[in-house]
Amino acid sequence: MIERLKSTLRDTFVYSLSNMAPKLIGVVLLPVYTAYLTQQDFGKWDLLDITTNILAEIFLLGQAASIIFLNNSSEYKARKKDALFTITLFLVFVCALLIMAGELLINTYNDLEAALLIKPVYIRLIVWIVFFRTLNNLFLSKFRAEEKAFFFTAVSVTKLILIAAGIIYALTVLNKGLEGIFTATLIGEAATALFLLIKLLNQMSYRFDGELLRVSFKFGFPLVFGTIGIMLLNLSDRYIITYLLGPESNAIYGLGYRIAGVLNMFLIMPFSLSLMPVAYKYYGQKDDKRFFSKLMTYSAFMFLWGSVAISLFSREIVGIFAEKPEYFSAYMVVPVILISYSLSGMRITASLGMMLTKNTKHIATITLSAAFLNIALNFIFIPKYGIIAAAFNTLIAFVIFYLATLIVSDKHFKIPFEHKKILLLIFWGIILSVPVYIMPQGAIYLFVKLILTGAFPFILLPFGFYEERELEYIKSPKKLINTLLNTFTGTGNKDI
Repeated sequence: MIERLKSTLRDTFVYSLSNMAPKLIGVVLLPVYTAYLTQQDFGKWDLLDITTNILAEIFLLGQAASIIFLNNSSEYKARKKDALFTITLFLVFVCALLIMAGELLINTYNDLEAALLIKPVYIRLIVWIVFFRTLNNLFLSKFRAEEKAFFFTAVSVTKLILIAAGIIYALTVLNKGLEGIFTATLIGEAATALFLLIKLLNQMSYRFDGELLRVSFKFGFPLVFGTIGIMLLNLSDRYIITYLLGPESNAIYGLGYRIAGVLNMFLIMPFSLSLMPVAYKYYGQKDDKRFFSKLMTYSAFMFLWGSVAISLFSREIVGIFAEKPEYFSAYMVVPVILISYSLSGMRITASLGMMLTKNTKHIATITLSAAFLNIALNFIFIPKYGIIAAAFNTLIAFVIFYLATLIVSDKHFKIPFEHKKILLLIFWGIILSVPVYIMPQGAIYLFVKLILTGAFPFILLPFGFYEERELEYIKSPKKLINTLLNTFTGTGNKDI
């Protein structure tokens, strides 16, 4: 059990490096965006950026999950070279249709810029970004399937550095605005896709397999609706805010959402990237349910602790990212969105019952239902209460999303999750985050925030949260350090 958890932690840590990069780069880019773009253009960029991400996920058609399934399943493992070639060819065809549709749209409607308030060149750049990003997502998933976490991370970080350098040059030297941002992004995505394709040529059979495509499509396509639902759940509020309140309000909300996204990039996404290959490996083995249960508890612990830390310092983080006073109120939405993100991360483990038993169709239904609820609540409450309503609506939707996932997953593969402990984590995560709304700013209060952040693990002690083995690490920091060293470097005392 301990070795399994250490292996998962190690892979999660490696994947976290690739997800740290966007946020570290974001520390550089967000001040550049707010300095070189108008507030209206920043709001437009935020909307176009998330639209690009949505399109890339849709046109991937769930094949990132399929390639992991076909690569690691004992039934299809011998045909994984055929699978990679077949799925790649299929996605190239699908994305080619998108490119043609984009060109048709640009060439058919002469007043496109007036209707959509975006330049036609943005559409052309975005569809090509989607094409290369879709291929990159597929190719990188192949390396995830092979558990090549270090290579995955190296490529991801290199791509982001290349894109960031291009964006900074385009904005500060060429003064190209949004067009420069999208051009730099396209160059980075295209260069990465070419490199990965060359790297994977010897892992393709160059034989199209219709049967494998049917299996892959049947497994992955229902996940598309789940992905659309997740995207709508996370991002539809930005469209609604822009429509109801204008791009300036979306700029403030978008900044707060991206700050909360630090939790997603540092902890939740790395965990999700490592989870499924590990889950397939241990599914059906002795104590697999116990392993998945502890995985839920430990991951929730880290998500909520991270949520507390970012919430308490959200004012200071906003001040770093944007010096303009019109952005300062962005911190108000950060704690609420962080709790939503934490529930989103826990939902990934909760869905194992559906994923491991191949009942992926339910994921789409649950996700879309939560997304439509969120959209309805946003149209009702945003006009009256503004952007803070969007944050709370997202939280309500994620609570229902998490609970529905648990209920349906239990019907297919019941895992004895530690629900009382998880509720305790959520409760204290909320309580320790609230002071950001009432605490004045100042050096002394920074110290208080550090104490509150550090108190999170210890405040759980009187409630019987920890098992005896876990208490050993709480009582002995040296033992914890030794275990972490052994996990990540192979050094330290192994007899623990």
